[in-house]
Amino acid sequence: MHCCDVAGIGWATTVVVFLINCYYNVILTWSFYYMFASFTTKLPWETCDNYWNTENCSTFAHVNETVNSSSMATKIDSTTEFWEHKVLGISQGISDVGTIKWDLALCLLFAWIVILVCIWNGIKTSGKVMYFTATSPYIFMLILLIRGAMLPGAGNGIKFYLTPNMTKLQNMEVWVDAGTQIFFSSSIALGALTALGSYNTFKHDSYKDTLIFAATNSGTSIFSGFVIFSVLGYMAHQQGIDDVGLVAESGPGLAFIAYPKAVSQMPAAPIWSIFFFFMLILLGLDSQFVGVEGFITACVDTFPKLQSTKNRHIFLVCTCIVKFLIGLFMVTNGGMYVFQLFDYYSGSRIIMLIACCECMAIAWVYGINRFYDNVEMMLGYRPSPYMWICWVVISPCFCMAIFLMSLVQYSELDYKRPTGTYYYPSWAVSVGWGMAGCSAICIPAVAVYNVIAFTLRGQSWKAAFEPYGLKHHQLRPQDLKRQGLDGKDNSGYEMPVSTLEAF
Repeated sequence: MHCCDVAGIGWATTVVVFLINCYYNVILTWSFYYMFASFTTKLPWETCDNYWNTENCSTFAHVNETVNSSSMATKIDSTTEFWEHKVLGISQGISDVGTIKWDLALCLLFAWIVILVCIWNGIKTSGKVMYFTATSPYIFMLILLIRGAMLPGAGNGIKFYLTPNMTKLQNMEVWVDAGTQIFFSSSIALGALTALGSYNTFKHDSYKDTLIFAATNSGTSIFSGFVIFSVLGYMAHQQGIDDVGLVAESGPGLAFIAYPKAVSQMPAAPIWSIFFFFMLILLGLDSQFVGVEGFITACVDTFPKLQSTKNRHIFLVCTCIVKFLIGLFMVTNGGMYVFQLFDYYSGSRIIMLIACCECMAIAWVYGINRFYDNVEMMLGYRPSPYMWICWVVISPCFCMAIFLMSLVQYSELDYKRPTGTYYYPSWAVSVGWGMAGCSAICIPAVAVYNVIAFTLRGQSWKAAFEPYGLKHHQLRPQDLKRQGLDGKDNSGYEMPVSTLEAF
């Protein structure tokens, strides 16, 4: 279906995906760095006798001895110092960007090369790679869970994980974080599912795929929680702390401080560290394949000149180069501050707004009855009335409520360091809102542009609000080709495959 007045939603999604691709690969960069650093007989963050350590450095064992001492107020554990001083080489603030850390830059380059090679021929190659990247993490998670469950204190960690704190439901920030997380983990409103789904055959049962995908995504999140909290329980036990929440970290700190700290105390620590970070790399690559492929597909479909194999390859290379160059700002001494700025402003709130607009565009502008007819034409049956209620009422209202709560709960960005909390300057906050605004502005801007364009062509401005695309012959040529409706053998990189298989 196509409707010119809501085409800006697609542009907004494309901008958000572009920004997310730029900073998400930095997480892969850190994971590669830690994995490479783990190929040693002794993990480099275990001790305080390295050149990057300070006089305030404290090892895990030292923490046990002095946990009740007032001197711990000035102590910084060796894992945190490795993260901040060796990996990040962090500066005093975003105004002090410093120089590029070339070890991280090489890891970033390597990550982009891997992504470029794996999606070179689109779904034809990335779909096959995803068979490995999407399934292998479960093997590593199972291995890590078995190992974690054998550690002392693991039971307390799992108990902490499974014990609900109902009072938290009164906190709006919890709802905002939960909504944002499920949208990110499911790639909702990011165009990735739409892009991959466009490679399906026209009659493919995507409804069944969505049920399996949603169940698998939620199950994976729950399963990974057991893996993480079993080890956090062990770390709390080693430090003599009853409350596991005191040793848990949020954000990058969980993967690059808390978990490595616990792993360093296990027998054969380097092996478990390699397993953990290789698992993170596979999960990150899987997400990046989908995100970058979604961005490329959106651009190629929008601009017909890019649809030839040669032009698509050139555009893909240029896209990866541009995103790599932007990512270089995040592997400088002040890179963590830039990363946090992208992460905080570019996606979280705007995704909720985009999702709400998508629901309203389908249910209220395009028409829910038209959409039901389209679904029936493709699947052979009409969805249940419950889906009607979700599309028309529940989904748009829920997304808008989360978006409004995120605005009400908004607080300016800060970064917590062992030496104190860093507050971003006003110019950095303005840049952050600029990133958020450049995607959101696409929605009204494109609508206004199309109304003006239709008027200048002598057509009624109302034509921009008229949906079309109900019949096969009204679909675009590239849609016909992908969905097997052009009567041709559509082999090549645009070979239709199942969305579930692509994941």
